[in-house]
Amino acid sequence: MKNKEAIVLSWSGGKDSAYALYQLLNEGQYEVKYLLTNIYQPNGRVSMHGTPEGLIEQQAESIGIPLIKLYIEEKTPEEYEVKMKGFLLKMKAEGIHKIAFGDLFLEDLKAYRENKLAEVGMKALFPLWKKDTTALSLAFLKDGFKTHICCIDTAKIPKKLIGVNYSISFLDQLPKTVDPCGENGEFHSFCFEGPIFKKKISFNKNGTVTKKYSHNGLEFHYLFSDIGN
Repeated sequence: MKNKEAIVLSWSGGKDSAYALYQLLNEGQYEVKYLLTNIYQPNGRVSMHGTPEGLIEQQAESIGIPLIKLYIEEKTPEEYEVKMKGFLLKMKAEGIHKIAFGDLFLEDLKAYRENKLAEVGMKALFPLWKKDTTALSLAFLKDGFKTHICCIDTAKIPKKLIGVNYSISFLDQLPKTVDPCGENGEFHSFCFEGPIFKKKISFNKNGTVTKKYSHNGLEFHYLFSDIGN
């Protein structure tokens, strides 16, 4: 039997990375050697998702794939790119030449990832690329995944939907302008149960936290579900 090619999967802890892993495991072409998560070091949480480092560790333990954490100290593209390049070169030295991502349809993001990997002679994989997001959301639920909505853009989604589970009811309440998979950043999630996990991830809900971000002169308001171990 031909050996499977070892790869790394970019892991946010949310539904898209969880379903990308599910697809990769089912297809059987690759061995997912590591999960890679970017952690914002000042608060020990996944950027934009707000998921604590400890819950990401529990996910990886339940999945049974080693977790590599890339700590980011400043929220700047330059710092991320320098640290990511160092990580990629380390993986390449181990004989790994491909990184998988859970991206769905953002062409500019796909091109960015491909270009940065090409700079070090590596390639990107996109297991979910161009799949219909409505069909994908329903398949995700049908396959038994359970996911907590941990962050919403309050300009796009009603505040009442923070902290609920991703479900048919959630999808039915989304404004028609919002992608059902949140690919445009409308919401983020934390996957806590499903066929990739050996056991359910338990977590506490500690209310909500509002945070404001500025980007290119624009101001964005996000509401986070403050989850923890």
